Amino acid sequence: MSTTNTISTDSMENPPEKMLRARNTDITISPHSTPQRDRSPNPNQFMRPNTRRTTSLNVEDHSTKPVDLERHSKLPYFMRMNGSIAPRLIVPLLLVALWSTLITCISQFVHPLVVSSLLLTVLGFVVALGISFRTSSAYERYVEGRRYWAQLQQTSRDLARHIWMHIDERHDDSADLGKSDLLAKLTALNLIVAFSLALKHKLRFEPYTVYENDDLDKLVAHLSTYAGDATDPNVDTTGDKSKRKRIGEWLGLEFAGSNPRKLLKRHRGNLGNLPFEILTYLSAYVEDCVKQKTLRLSAPEGMIMAELSSLNEVLAGTERVLNTPLPVAYSIAISQVTWVYVIALPFQLWDALHWVTIPGTVIGAYIILGIAAIGREIENPFGYDTNDLPLERFCDQINADINLITSKPPPKKEDFIFSPSNHVLSTLSYDFASSSKSTEEIRVRLKARANTEAGEEKPETGVPRVVLAAV
Repeated sequence: MSTTNTISTDSMENPPEKMLRARNTDITISPHSTPQRDRSPNPNQFMRPNTRRTTSLNVEDHSTKPVDLERHSKLPYFMRMNGSIAPRLIVPLLLVALWSTLITCISQFVHPLVVSSLLLTVLGFVVALGISFRTSSAYERYVEGRRYWAQLQQTSRDLARHIWMHIDERHDDSADLGKSDLLAKLTALNLIVAFSLALKHKLRFEPYTVYENDDLDKLVAHLSTYAGDATDPNVDTTGDKSKRKRIGEWLGLEFAGSNPRKLLKRHRGNLGNLPFEILTYLSAYVEDCVKQKTLRLSAPEGMIMAELSSLNEVLAGTERVLNTPLPVAYSIAISQVTWVYVIALPFQLWDALHWVTIPGTVIGAYIILGIAAIGREIENPFGYDTNDLPLERFCDQINADINLITSKPPPKKEDFIFSPSNHVLSTLSYDFASSSKSTEEIRVRLKARANTEAGEEKPETGVPRVVLAAV
């Protein structure tokens, strides 16, 4: 006789946060029912990040989180600041304006400082080539990061659906066994959500498990992980910064920015790999289901293991995008060539534009430096910059989809196929009841539907059939 692993349900009488260390929800279990959550199972409740609904001029809104795609703005694009690269160019453009003013004044009142426009043509070609290479490489990394997160969303849905549908709950054998199987399934589904949250923090160089903006700690506190062991409640993981530092980062000042890997460098021990460790626990759960014969068919087992491998592929792919940026030599060379071109602009424009050289140089610098700055910002698509991927929204969507799956028990075919509301032959006749017809009559109607020509009326109705003609 096989042994079974039971899950403690002391939290049924204790505060709900102790139950499975899950998402602060009260769960009521009956032998043949699914958990009923106090909070609404509406899937849209997790889709919207916690953002201000009103327009805000807070610097933090524009510098420490990705743009909220659901926030509607009636301003035309050329007037928008949230998501714009303009704030990062304020200081460089001021320097360019001072430089062009100095060269213009010297050329106007002392001695003309003029160089041939041929230099503008040669440097312009080199700068265009370098910026094009930098921008295309950065955008390719951005798209690849988005592709991996789309794969994560799809795989999470498939894995949650297969676990919920194909792993049995032994309510018929024993009420305690059925409840234990149900709680085990919910634990596994919680780990899928935990994987997405752990991956988000790993890609942002946040190695611990306690963060105030999500429930990662509640989802993995019952696991033995290196990240959990390394988490110190006295360590500040909120990322709070002084106002001066936030303004400096908003202006794009390199010396004001923090080292994103500072938490990793401060810790001396082994921080492990939390997303990978979560996959290990999910694999252990599947293996136990096979041993307990609650996962009886080999096909669902193969699909579940393939989906776990797909999650590992997402982990490896996002790590590759994060840890293989554009080589430093390219970044330095492109930046140097770009600034040489901008510095040389006043010498080439003064002979033709005179005092207009100053605004002309600033405009040219804005175009060139702006495109280069966009490439630098989207090179790492997983951070907190305004144009980075909205990872919080992706994680919330996965959480909402899994809550949607668990809101109802796994459907059985008699619940929907043989339902009186199932008008399976409604395309043939709105009053044609399939249960009162024989198999041969049903096949005759199906054949009649296939042979119906354009303009011909439906059988037993006066409703003309709509035929889409090929264009």
